[in-house]
This record gives sequence, structure tokens and C-alpha cells, in this order.
Amino acid sequence: MIASLAMYDRAECQPANDRLWALIRDGLRAKGIDAPDRLTRGEGAYWPAWKSPDLILSQTCGYPFRARLHGQVRLVGTPDYGVEGCPPGHYRSILVARAGDGRGDAADFDGAPLAYNEALSQSGWAAPQTHAARIGIRLPPGPATGAHRASAQAVAEGRADIAALDAVTWALIQRFDPALAALLKVVGRTDPTPGLPLITGPAQDADLIAGCVARAIDALSESDRATLRIRGLVRLSPADYLAVPNPLAPDQFARSD
Repeated sequence: MIASLAMYDRAECQPANDRLWALIRDGLRAKGIDAPDRLTRGEGAYWPAWKSPDLILSQTCGYPFRARLHGQVRLVGTPDYGVEGCPPGHYRSILVARAGDGRGDAADFDGAPLAYNEALSQSGWAAPQTHAARIGIRLPPGPATGAHRASAQAVAEGRADIAALDAVTWALIQRFDPALAALLKVVGRTDPTPGLPLITGPAQDADLIAGCVARAIDALSESDRATLRIRGLVRLSPADYLAVPNPLAPDQFARSD
């Protein structure tokens, strides 16, 4: 069986994530569900875990869920990270530019290259494209970096003018990478969308697993909850995710000019 919690699993958060998983695992086993001793990390924690018939629990992104995983996995719930200005279980993207950039607002970045982690990222690609369309600008694809922190680094180093970072990731960068955060400034915030969902395999009891996750979060120490920035579990519906618009892919964006 496979479990992964990789989306916010930076090195400083791994011990807290391990303790969260231990609580979830023990709760699942008490209910008769076979759960692995340890979390899967590395590349196997993402698409290989999400697509595996042995999946017990993982966290994905809203865009992959609605674009490729819906109907193949079951939605367990959405962790609430208490993101400012967002309903429980929702988050947003934080648009950042270099601290010394003379432009002051996202509307000033029309035509600026956007560093993005990957094309199927809600916070890194989809949300900023929806936001750009709403305010009447275009943010053409810049470097595809593979990670939000790498997108922040690309902007700090001048390889892109702007990036959209998951609000929780931005908060973790501010806490654990203050030197990098100091090189950047916030120039905009997207509208809230449903946060990163927890999923399980199609044969699993999503309601039972959700109860175990919720109790585990409640049982975490105050210190671990603060490190993970987690407050609880919200039961959003698949329809909440499917209602979010899909933008043009980066390669389609170039052809639309």
C-alpha cells in the first residue's frame, strides 16, 4: 500500500508530516485498513502514487484532480491551512516579482514572462492565467521550473519577471527561506480556489479515511500544526474542483498569439 503527503513536505516539515502520518496510519489500522509504516517520498510520491491501485492516501493539486484524476480516485477531503482571505479549505496564488522591480502591481506586468512550476499546477499556472485574463493582461510562459521554490528563485535571479506561488508555500518560504523571500515582493493575489485535495484509491472508503485524517490533525501537537500550518479537514465536493476553469496550456498559449 502507498501513502504520500509530498505537496508541502520540505525538509523542515518532514518530521511533523511523519508524525501526522503515524497518527493517520494508526487510526486506519484500528479500522482494519492496511496502511504502510512510512510515507513514500521522491518522484514516487506524485503521479505514481496518485495512479496506483494501492493508494491509501495522498495529496494532489486541484488541476490534476479535475483534469486527469477525477473518476479514477476518490476525494477524501481538503486540509484547511487558514490562508488569509480564503474560505476554509481554499487557498490562492501569491504573485511575486523581484524586490527591486519598479512595477508595483500585477497589472503592470502585461507581457512579462511567468516562471511556473508545471503546466498542470493550479496555483503556479492555472490561477495566474485566470487572474491575468480577469485584469486584462497576458503572462506568457517563462521557464518551467519544476517547483514553486524554484520559480521564486528564477524571479530572484532575473530569469523571469513574475511567478505565482501557492500561498502556503509562500508562507513556508517566508519562514524557512527568509533570504530568498527578502529578494521578492508581492504584486498580487489571485481569487481563492479549493485547496490541495487528499485522495485515495477508487476501492477505498473515503469517508472512513477522512474521519481518521480529521482525528489525526486534531491530535497533532500545537507545534506540529504550526509547522504544517494545518487547522483541520474540510469536506469539499468533486463539483467544487470541477467548477474551476482550465486555462490554455503553455504550448497552446504560444500558438494563441
